Amino acid sequence: MPKTKWQEAGFTIMMVLVMVYAMVCYNIALDLGGMENRVFLMALREMPLMCVIAFLLDFFFVGHVAKKAAMQVVHPERGDNPFLLVMLISAVSVQCMCPLMSLVATLLFHHDAGVEMIGVWIKTMVFNFPMALCWQFFAAGPLVRFLFGKAMKLVPQHHTEIAAE
Repeated sequence: MPKTKWQEAGFTIMMVLVMVYAMVCYNIALDLGGMENRVFLMALREMPLMCVIAFLLDFFFVGHVAKKAAMQVVHPERGDNPFLLVMLISAVSVQCMCPLMSLVATLLFHHDAGVEMIGVWIKTMVFNFPMALCWQFFAAGPLVRFLFGKAMKLVPQHHTEIAAE
């Protein structure tokens, strides 16, 4: 898991890329009425903007809220399983990010909804939440944690030592 702000930023970027791509593919497939090969390419067009928004929300707001909420429930220093902390952070992240990103998607891609905007947003959240939670728990979370762990082993660790003279 990330130990520095730079590592946290890198981890967040990796997670955002995996989560946003999957969720954009999912939403395009829903709009088309089913999954088609073209969905994978269509999603790439929406990725840049959605990834920037997701990164900013997660790195500067949701990540802190999720960690704080999880730390109030799970206490590894008192013997609680650290894996529970990771799972709770993931769950709270999805709980916060899903409504926010569903709102962003609704405003960007359903701006013609007019007075039905709130209904479209709620429908988008309801459809997205189960997918986002399952994708986070069973695919994105494990994959990104694995890749991040491998990446951190490749990065030389710099230790600052103060030599007493």
